[in-house]
Amino acid sequence: MKRPSPPTVPSGLELTRRRLLASGITATTLGMMNLRLPSWLSAADPMPTADQLVAGKDRRLLVHNASTAGFEIETPLDLLRDELLTSADKLFVRNNQQPSWAATIEPAKPGPWSLEITGLLEFPKTIALEQLKELPQIEHEVVLQCSGNGRALFSKAAPAKGAPWYHGAMGNVRFKGVSLQAVFEKFDVRPHADVRFITAEGADSPQKPDAADFEHSLPFDDTLSRAILAFEMNGKALPAVHGGPLRLVTPGYYGTMHVKWLTRLRLEARESVNHHQVKRYRTPREPLKPGSTFDYGFHNSDPNWRMRIKSVILGPTPNAMVEGGKVTARGVAWNDGTSLIDAVEVSMDEGVTWRRAELQRGGRYGWQHWQLPLQLPAGTHTLISRAVDTLGNTQPLDGSIDWNPAGYGWHGADRVTFAVKS
Repeated sequence: MKRPSPPTVPSGLELTRRRLLASGITATTLGMMNLRLPSWLSAADPMPTADQLVAGKDRRLLVHNASTAGFEIETPLDLLRDELLTSADKLFVRNNQQPSWAATIEPAKPGPWSLEITGLLEFPKTIALEQLKELPQIEHEVVLQCSGNGRALFSKAAPAKGAPWYHGAMGNVRFKGVSLQAVFEKFDVRPHADVRFITAEGADSPQKPDAADFEHSLPFDDTLSRAILAFEMNGKALPAVHGGPLRLVTPGYYGTMHVKWLTRLRLEARESVNHHQVKRYRTPREPLKPGSTFDYGFHNSDPNWRMRIKSVILGPTPNAMVEGGKVTARGVAWNDGTSLIDAVEVSMDEGVTWRRAELQRGGRYGWQHWQLPLQLPAGTHTLISRAVDTLGNTQPLDGSIDWNPAGYGWHGADRVTFAVKS
């Protein structure tokens, strides 16, 4: 399939202020492209709102990056807690690069679409999207989470590079599609015995000719057993900005591995040496002193594959003022789905004592909701939550022990400080 051309900056800069900002082009972006800034535009201009960048998005979402290559848009926690499934207009956006036609939550309409399966297999395959849709379909409720979610919390120990995500680079959605295993069986895909990885590519292209294209390698056996080729989200056609018309979804894995606008799967004996696989989206195997530098490689780091166990407090919100002493702590917990969440524990005394919250189970790959009624005196309180799974995994009280320069994989015990007014 021919890759769509990347979006271009309008020539002449004759656009009005409103139209230029709505296009997602900022003063910083123009400066980096060596284009002259119009006299009315400065680096101090406000960031475009989410709905200006992505048609259909809720304007209350927080925009961290409005680059024309791809967007970084976070969901405030008060919008996340109101929905069991995160709606397309409220779901966060993290696109390293994206096709020019993808800045909308409407279904993608790029024309005919097919998936190529190539590499170490007996016969390469090219399968049309319409053929995939004829297979039996399955659904998974999945936590979709950027591996940089919580980077702002790492940065309290030492600055971490990247968008300052708090907790809102996540959502809980229902993907529908066909299992990768069923595709292999139906279309007689015969991998060689030495296949260890599956590398996914999409229709997006880097904005600069000399930049690495975006791709990711995943472990072959685990991906084959878990993954679906998704073309629906929350009962509707997959939104263009979230990877439509076809996305690789491997439940339990960080969002970066759910490669969007999927066009090719390569079966390989070795992990990709692509820049985004080797120098990005990895975490060090050994603890680092916050603020240290690190040279990522296969020998000293692990890719951001399976999500770490985590809980997030959705209420009370930080710095809230609660009337009366009755407070219901509530939130969500999840892991990579390999084991079940066994409990969520809550502390009001900095981890000295813990109380078990009531746990409402969902699908093994989705949010597990929890709540705990509390009776608190007037004053300021700090609430801490941690999840525990059936394998004994839990969250460290001090999440900064996993500090890394890119701010990936935050899973420290969550904490919220709020006040009770008598």
